[in-house]
Amino acid sequence: MTDRATETFVVPGFRAGAAAAGVKKADGRLDVALIVADGPCPTAGVFTRNLVQAAPVVLSRERLRSGYARAILANSGNANAGTGAPGLEAARAWTALAAEALGVGSEEVLMASTGVIGLPLSVGPMERALPRLIASLAPDGFGAAARAIMTTDTVPKTFFARTEVAGVEVGLGGIGKGAGMIRPDLATMLCFLCTDARVEPKYLSRVLSRAVDASFNRITIDGDTSTNDCVFLMASGAAGNAPLAGPNDRGGPALEELVTAACRDLAHRIVADGEGATKVCRVAVIGAASAFDAQRAAFTVAESPLVKTALFGGDPNWGRILAALGRSGARFDPEDVDIFFDGVQMVAGGLGLWSNESRAAEVMRRPEMTIQIDLKAGQASFTVLTCDFSREYVSINADYRS
Repeated sequence: MTDRATETFVVPGFRAGAAAAGVKKADGRLDVALIVADGPCPTAGVFTRNLVQAAPVVLSRERLRSGYARAILANSGNANAGTGAPGLEAARAWTALAAEALGVGSEEVLMASTGVIGLPLSVGPMERALPRLIASLAPDGFGAAARAIMTTDTVPKTFFARTEVAGVEVGLGGIGKGAGMIRPDLATMLCFLCTDARVEPKYLSRVLSRAVDASFNRITIDGDTSTNDCVFLMASGAAGNAPLAGPNDRGGPALEELVTAACRDLAHRIVADGEGATKVCRVAVIGAASAFDAQRAAFTVAESPLVKTALFGGDPNWGRILAALGRSGARFDPEDVDIFFDGVQMVAGGLGLWSNESRAAEVMRRPEMTIQIDLKAGQASFTVLTCDFSREYVSINADYRS
């Protein structure tokens, strides 16, 4: 598999584009994106599990029951969440405008939104921007679409790779956004993936769900799950490979590897661009009594404000890690725990190895590192990708609506 992080890529069977509609602010920034397939194509989606769900999530979940879609319409600057029935009507109106301009059915257009919660989403910006949005559609327009869905992101997030599926070269391109309010079961995160592989809808859904569990559901920036997160995967079939209907089909494993690689890459980019983040950290728990224990231990450490501020300060404060483990609910004996910082052991049998502190502090100054925790309670393991908490994180979120 070959891949590259570039804003300029083409996936046969798709066009993308973006326009400035004034949803964010009337300063000319791109804030509406559109991805269009040449024809109806199998499409899968994974959505937030937050009980409070934005209007575009409700609408897209309903429309994806068919297993097919034709386009994805997205906006930034307004989450269209907490807006009740008028919010759902606004989402329907936005997609109806796009559908009419594209000559497709409204039910074939999915929608995603990101931005401030609770603000009404008016139709006017879409009506004004629609001609420019349609005119912007191009095979290489994914870069513009990636910039249009940014909120507090500092960089656009894109992925493209090719691989061989059943003797046929297929490609997969993706764009994503997310920098804060990031916690598994997805987050204030949008991700749109397009491939030219031929895949049956049910199998496409399985592939996406497995890829999300191995990637986006293993990251956290601040522990907050959003109302708007969604991941869509569209398959145009333009590559012409034999249709894939299951993992045992020739080419199935290659497709799963490609989709998982895309999700992992974009997930890493989201964490690296976390609001105010200066460091990326893997929290790897091994030796847990169960998979559930490993997961909750890893997330409790990864989301601990005290651990995350220690990361920012470059302080190998293993006591904060041990304390977080103790409240995680995972079963273990504190006197058995070992903790390593990129291979430098700081805790052995629950006791600090103070002679290694200076070496561990050097590790903590790296832009990317791993905290490995061995609970010595079983065979289960789980790894979470997180980042530090800096002063900038507080500043960004204190001023977000102003």
